[in-house]
Amino acid sequence: MAAAAAAGAIMSPKDLFSMTEKFGTTERMPVLFVGHGSPMNAIQENEFTEGWRKAGEAIPKPNAILAVSAHWETRDTYVTAMKEPPTIHDFGGFPQELYNVQYPAPGSPELADAVIETVKNTDVRPDEKWGLDHGTWSVVRHMYPKADIPVVQLSLDYYKNPEEHYKLAKELAALRKKGVLIIGSGNIVHNLRMVAWDKMEEIGYGFDWVHEANDKVKKLVLERDHKSLMDYQSLGTAVKLAVPTPEHFLPLLYTVALQEADESASFFNDKPVAGSLSMTSVKIE
Repeated sequence: MAAAAAAGAIMSPKDLFSMTEKFGTTERMPVLFVGHGSPMNAIQENEFTEGWRKAGEAIPKPNAILAVSAHWETRDTYVTAMKEPPTIHDFGGFPQELYNVQYPAPGSPELADAVIETVKNTDVRPDEKWGLDHGTWSVVRHMYPKADIPVVQLSLDYYKNPEEHYKLAKELAALRKKGVLIIGSGNIVHNLRMVAWDKMEEIGYGFDWVHEANDKVKKLVLERDHKSLMDYQSLGTAVKLAVPTPEHFLPLLYTVALQEADESASFFNDKPVAGSLSMTSVKIE
């Protein structure tokens, strides 16, 4: 069905009924941006993983999850459409214990179709090859350890500018009232070239420019100044150091774009690590 939808075919009444039945009208779901940090968080217990767990407990159990991860960049926009997405270990040099982890959450071709049908101004294509990368599963396995909630990923088209990503995200708003939890996964501050490797285990350690950049972005989120967030490259030297490449910042735009007039933003896991990363996460509801 996903392939048919991508090709522009008209969904049959049976297909429409199936999608409506599975993703019926619900209360509006919150939206999250999570700072995911090191893949090792997948198998560690620390205050960040506890923060993810508490976030999951505070949210009504979703019908499905749509994740926008920093670690799936593509030419054009894709959505995973398989029934059983594989767990992708998209990193190197870590303990074997981490590579042994599987997160066997089901996929949802129905949600993939809903994304394809909902987004009108971008040609979203179904994908059968990717799966769940660590930007998604390392977080979600703490939020929903039973792996009983369908998870779908939406890719980041590296040819789109921040405003185009923001506009695409806005088109996903209707899914929030179908019980879909939308999660952007990246890091507000993510500069691996400047990591203090000797401080990796010291939660709260961050260079001065990390605190400056993180605070500046948080202020703009609270002020709902999404235009400035989209123009993050003009926010000064600290933010330029914090966002040397866009992929970890763009998922934040997917989250704030979905904020409605009556909603506010709050923060959790709001600490730096390793000198040049921040784990700051955002909840909008």
